[in-house]
Amino acid sequence: MADESADDVWNPQEQVFHNAVREYVISLLLFMALYGISFIVTTKFRKRSERDDFYQADDDAWVYRISLWICTFTLAVSAAAVLLLPISIISNEILLIYPKSWYMKWLNSSLIHGLWNHVFLFSNLSLFILMPFAYFFTESEGFMGSKKGIMARVYETFVVLFLLGVLVVGLVWVASALLDQDTASRESLLNFWNFYLPYLYSCISLLGVLLLLVCTPLGFARLFTVVGQLLVKPRSSEPGLFYHVTKWSPHLVVIDVLNNRLDFMTNIEEDIYSAKFEEDNLLRKLKDKLSPISLPDKQDLRKRLLEVQTERKKLERRQKASAWQRNLGYPLVMLLLLALTGTAVFIVSIHTLGLLFGGAALPVGVQDIGLGQASLSMFGVLGASVEIVLILYLMVASVVGFYSVPLFSRIRPTKANTPMTMVIANCLVLLTMSSALPVLSRTIGITHFDLLGYFGRFNWLGNFYIVLLYNVVFAVGTGLCLVKKFSVSVRRELYARLRMYSPVTRRRQSRTESMSAAVAHTANGMTATMAASLNPANETGAATATGSNSTNENLSNGTAHSIKSD
Repeated sequence: MADESADDVWNPQEQVFHNAVREYVISLLLFMALYGISFIVTTKFRKRSERDDFYQADDDAWVYRISLWICTFTLAVSAAAVLLLPISIISNEILLIYPKSWYMKWLNSSLIHGLWNHVFLFSNLSLFILMPFAYFFTESEGFMGSKKGIMARVYETFVVLFLLGVLVVGLVWVASALLDQDTASRESLLNFWNFYLPYLYSCISLLGVLLLLVCTPLGFARLFTVVGQLLVKPRSSEPGLFYHVTKWSPHLVVIDVLNNRLDFMTNIEEDIYSAKFEEDNLLRKLKDKLSPISLPDKQDLRKRLLEVQTERKKLERRQKASAWQRNLGYPLVMLLLLALTGTAVFIVSIHTLGLLFGGAALPVGVQDIGLGQASLSMFGVLGASVEIVLILYLMVASVVGFYSVPLFSRIRPTKANTPMTMVIANCLVLLTMSSALPVLSRTIGITHFDLLGYFGRFNWLGNFYIVLLYNVVFAVGTGLCLVKKFSVSVRRELYARLRMYSPVTRRRQSRTESMSAAVAHTANGMTATMAASLNPANETGAATATGSNSTNENLSNGTAHSIKSD
């Protein structure tokens, strides 16, 4: 009651002020959390120079430190752009479940609008100012004849950045004049904030959407390989001799399985021992002070040491994996990836048909959203959860697909060995792709949440033919990538199944059955021989043993002849 009376006492201006403060505090807390996670990621991949430990006050150290902070800021903005749609969808569903809850009063349309506007602002700031500044600042040395120091490098960076800005503005103005003959549109380019910056960001967003169109289908197919490398696969081997006698001699199958298990553990232990031996050898070379090593050789040794340690950890993880993890975890994860990919393709296909027959709307933005009025999916909370998972899955697939392209695989970051220029390039790519993710998700129909702010003001979003063509290319490209990925494996499996039921295989099974019967007969003969050898009559025992040996020799010759004829 006291809180309600306080709300009644406040005038509208005070209420607006308190709402704004609350929204800024929530946005700041969210950004601080993302910044902390981004800082951990960037420091994990950044190549740590030896000078960082001994020359903390050096100009180069400060330059790289400032560039690292800028990259961390950009990566945090990228993460915020990825989370825009999931946060909006979750907020809508929460307000549907608790429409009159006092604890959910802070979750409103104004907060969601503010998040979208902040992400748009910081994306432009990082894309057009901070990231170019970080790159030029890292490569700068100061003007010739000027006093060396960090300020000289700052002056050079600002001059180069200003010249680059003039060049980009001129190119965009010329492109607009050539593509659009309307004088008013060319004059509106002089309005930097209201037209030029959104127009330039629209071009970058279109580039990001096209990049996602290429990388996401490739990522869908590549994810199966990547996840297969991370998980412990079930041990697969060619069926041996006892595979075909399962029906007739199950105890031999048990022995064969145990032998395979022992061979598997023995091979793993041998590989781990070899990896540890090589790791100790590399460590001894790096720590040996009597034989000095040049800097390039030392870097190669450290790189090789990192690879060996990574391989050893993988082998140890495989050794510690349980039978359930090997035989059940891997197939379940593969089925989950296949289900997510199939669901995404199905939704895109339905959305394409909706565009053709007028059942789906174009992904244009809106200024006012009815947050908490209706669910975004006909399946309620379950459908909204699937949308969130698919949006995050699209981002992961696009990143994996980007780094799998041979042209872009050169800038793939490596742990503790990525130069600062490559860190800047990766952050720039991630920002471009993450900023285009909301547009992609809305364009292909993964979600029906309308784009807010400047994200929905792109001119090409209202073009029916561009949106339709994008959906068709996305669905067809994903299908072709999956068919190419699984066609070889499916053909091999079908060939193995057909070979199993072929007449040649059946004849081999029948011969194996006769072999198992012969083995059992020989075992009975050997048992009788051993019993007879206990008799005091040594001659009889010797004769029996001789007969048994001749029987075994004949059986061996017959078995070898049978296998050779087969």
